Amino acid sequence: MKQFALIALILLAACKDETISGYAEDGAVWQLESINGAAFKARARLTFPQPGKIAGSGPCNRYFGKQTAPYPWFSVDGVASTKRACPDMRAESVFFEALRKMTLSEATGATLILSNETGDQMIFKASE
Repeated sequence: MKQFALIALILLAACKDETISGYAEDGAVWQLESINGAAFKARARLTFPQPGKIAGSGPCNRYFGKQTAPYPWFSVDGVASTKRACPDMRAESVFFEALRKMTLSEATGATLILSNETGDQMIFKASE
């Protein structure tokens, strides 16, 4: 019986998502508030639809990708997006460039902070 319980615990631990997805507020849609202390006036969102996945919308396009770094590390890979043009293409570029630079994450309640070792920071708030 002890062996069965031990195996069950090991399997449960193996199922835990160790990326930011497993630590951020479940089902939250994260709205970008600021980049490096400056308010981000355009609309950009980030979600964690499945373990190790990201998705969302930038100012112009929807995107998706993978993130495999264990929490609190953050890394996005294979990001792909739709290819629509819009008046906010500059903000779109700023958003995606900043997202690619982030290497650390911190999820605290309704706030998600992505940052890196050079001091860059993106602050997201859970939207309702």
